[in-house]
Amino acid sequence: MEQKLYYQDAYLKNFTAELIKQGNDESGRLYAVLSQTAFYPTGGGQPFDTGTLNGVEVLDVEEVEGEIRHYLAGPLSECAEVEGLIDWERRFDHMQQHSGQHILSAAFEELYQYKTVSFHLGKETLTIDLAIENLSSEEAFAVEKLANKVILENRPIVTKWVNKEELKQYQLRKELSVSENIRLVIIPDFDNNGCGGTHPSSTGQVASLKILGWERQKKKVRVEFVCGTRVLQQLEKKHTILQQLTSLLNAPEQEMAGSVQRMLENRKELEKAVEESKERLLTYEASELIGGNSQDLISRVFQNRNVQELQKLARLLVSKADNKTFLLIAENQDKLQFVFARGMLAEGNMKELAGKALAMINGKGGGNDLFAQGGGDKLIPGEQLRKQIEEIILA
Repeated sequence: MEQKLYYQDAYLKNFTAELIKQGNDESGRLYAVLSQTAFYPTGGGQPFDTGTLNGVEVLDVEEVEGEIRHYLAGPLSECAEVEGLIDWERRFDHMQQHSGQHILSAAFEELYQYKTVSFHLGKETLTIDLAIENLSSEEAFAVEKLANKVILENRPIVTKWVNKEELKQYQLRKELSVSENIRLVIIPDFDNNGCGGTHPSSTGQVASLKILGWERQKKKVRVEFVCGTRVLQQLEKKHTILQQLTSLLNAPEQEMAGSVQRMLENRKELEKAVEESKERLLTYEASELIGGNSQDLISRVFQNRNVQELQKLARLLVSKADNKTFLLIAENQDKLQFVFARGMLAEGNMKELAGKALAMINGKGGGNDLFAQGGGDKLIPGEQLRKQIEEIILA
């Protein structure tokens, strides 16, 4: 443990060490091993530290077979001494988030006996999974309130190494995953937890905690939250969005929900009106296509019409002329779509006809003898497909 300087002092920002070795792992990544290090390796839900060794960027840190590997952007020159510099902003953020997770998990257990079964520290937010199936807003608010109370009380956060015998003195929040080198992170009269991560010396340095939301994940509830500086980042992000919406909606923040509700209602009314207009236009279009046309076969090629519109138009056509057959084809960029339909008094099998059309365009579709549709690649122009299907019908 002597080589792990982050356990001796979590606030250590720079250090010197001897270069033990450099090498490449199985995937070819270059790494260095030092006589001692303040770089925290990925573990216990906490991400690795970044920074530099003799000015060379540290990209990743892992503990592999008992040695801490610093993965580098380039090789270190062979020298007796290496100077390490920790990215302190990233390290302290991880300290805030990890301690905030301890406090939140302990608060859930303190108030409702809800146990945390997993933890993830992401780049922007954190999550814990609770061994419950539902969480109410009232419960979340009460837990958040208690967590922030503990933070504001600026209680000490104590780290302590214990053996199995000494461990009996503590009531732990969860079972340990190790039986040797046992390290406890303790918030007196609130939380005792086995943990190998880095933490500030007091809860006040976590600054604040905010639950952002939660969702059910199978038989668990996943709670998303942020701590410390990330609370300010979330506030700034949401404040910027609110300012933009205030301007766009021309409404003050407190009236924004009502403005959005009215806008959604207006949108529904507009969508309904547009749909009714489209229906009327399709009715006019169907009447125009039939017109005084005495032919039993009517076909058209359209540009940029989806298959739903073709289907509606085809149904209108056969309802107005039950003795005719209709071939409706649409060219949509590099695709061809079609609907073939016939009235009850017309002859032919539209499903069989569609099968022949699909073979020409490497397509897929289906239907029955009265109504069939499909689509595929634009291997031939729509006009050519129309003529070839007409020839099959008239043959």
